[in-house]
Amino acid sequence: MASWALPIPDWAAMAWKGMGVGLLATWASRQGSSLDHGLLAIVLTLGATADMVLELNFVAGAAIFALGHVVAIVLYYRNRMANAPLWQRLLAVVVVVPLLWGPIVRAVPADWQVPVAVYSLFLTAMFLMAAYSRFPLAAVGAALFAISDSLIFQRMGPLEGAQWADFAIWATYFAGQALIAWGVATKLDSRAVPD
Repeated sequence: MASWALPIPDWAAMAWKGMGVGLLATWASRQGSSLDHGLLAIVLTLGATADMVLELNFVAGAAIFALGHVVAIVLYYRNRMANAPLWQRLLAVVVVVPLLWGPIVRAVPADWQVPVAVYSLFLTAMFLMAAYSRFPLAAVGAALFAISDSLIFQRMGPLEGAQWADFAIWATYFAGQALIAWGVATKLDSRAVPD
């Protein structure tokens, strides 16, 4: 159980782990009443839920994250740009190729390679849709989310036992989720009309 070195029971550690993104979900749910605002709140709520479920069952937590990626894909698709800026397109190539399909799948033990590859398809699709959306900050957040997941899977292999990895995973993950929340909600403010 990831208790952040605090002397608290497992149930409290699990609640603590979900609280950060849970608060982002609560904030996002109060930023507007459009369908897109609702989708953003669902993405963040699923992320907070997955954070907690991961402590009980890694596969179930990953499945909830994958469901969150599907909702995010819908959100980003609804807000896609015909011509994304060059830096957003380059970000997609830089993140997807070396981080998602190189080290992630090869780093994990053989019995994890297929499930990790399947999960990475959802992660890749979510990131690519973010990179081509009208939410540039969310695209950066999605990149940080992907880096965090890459570090999680690297920790199953070459980074096993690396003490800095836990901090790096949480720093990139929470920063990513915060940028997704802020990047989407602030761009939706001018269109916060119920669908």
